[in-house]
Amino acid sequence: QVHLVETGGGLVQAGGSLRRSCTASGRAFRRYALGWVRQAPGKERVFVGAINWSGPMTYYDDSVRGRFTISRDNPKNTVYLQMNSLKPEDTAVYYCASRLSLDGGAYYFSESEYNYWGQGTQVTVSS
Repeated sequence: QVHLVETGGGLVQAGGSLRRSCTASGRAFRRYALGWVRQAPGKERVFVGAINWSGPMTYYDDSVRGRFTISRDNPKNTVYLQMNSLKPEDTAVYYCASRLSLDGGAYYFSESEYNYWGQGTQVTVSS
């Protein structure tokens, strides 16, 4: 069983920045593919972006590309979501997700493809 613990949510003004962290238990983190998902009030979950373990390389949804950056620190078993130039429409509960991946180059964008989820943390961007 892998546990993901998220930190770094909160309230920020439009144009500001926040960094989310997600730390995993377990020894195989360097072989995990990871993703960040958000869910705004009354809306479905949307993938913000994903990172593989080969490279690593990242992929972003159009809504955040150029503003958000995903990175990973394998010795710390942690993945980060740096959020810059935040907008009120970025307000949501943000979740990290992970799965062991045999394919180092693979990204995953379906909730069913991830095995483990963080607890979710609210990010609120005021106008």
